[in-house]
Amino acid sequence: MHKGRMEAFSDGVIAIIITIMVLEMKVPHGTDLNALKPVLPVFLSYILSFVNVGLYWNNHHHMLSAAQHVNGKILWANTHLLFWLSLMPFTTAWMGENHFATWPVILYGVVLFMAGTAYYILSRQLIALHGNDSTLAKAVGKDQKGKLSVIIYFIAIPIAFINPTISLIMYASVTAIWWIPDRRIEKKIVNHEVKG
Repeated sequence: MHKGRMEAFSDGVIAIIITIMVLEMKVPHGTDLNALKPVLPVFLSYILSFVNVGLYWNNHHHMLSAAQHVNGKILWANTHLLFWLSLMPFTTAWMGENHFATWPVILYGVVLFMAGTAYYILSRQLIALHGNDSTLAKAVGKDQKGKLSVIIYFIAIPIAFINPTISLIMYASVTAIWWIPDRRIEKKIVNHEVKG
């Protein structure tokens, strides 16, 4: 199957997710800067989630650029990823509205953990279809960054029972890890095109 419809659908869903997140931010009452204080946690939650969703979109785009086609398993793996990403607006709003309380931070971490797991499953399905000698398989390699991210989320979730701030720092650290551009797939695609 051609990958175009899956890419277009994913782009649309991710765009809607980001739109819903920004619509969850309520305009403060008041005209001075003090009016912004109550919405600061909501805004900080939004920033973290916006960057996370943006990173997923960016990496999803790169991964599919290296793929030639998809199958039914990949379509379901992609839908699995989109399901968890679609929960980001809810968990983001709940966490921000409740000033980073324990249970909202835990649920936010669960969504991050499941999205990371779903992305890993999607990448494995794509590699299984294209083969271990494919451009994508060579670019992803052992995917240490992906595995480390899921491990950090897994550890951070129970830590929120003790101190939600530490969990948030751990969530943000994963975001920082992915913020550093990962050029593996781009380089492999360019090298493959030059050789081809």
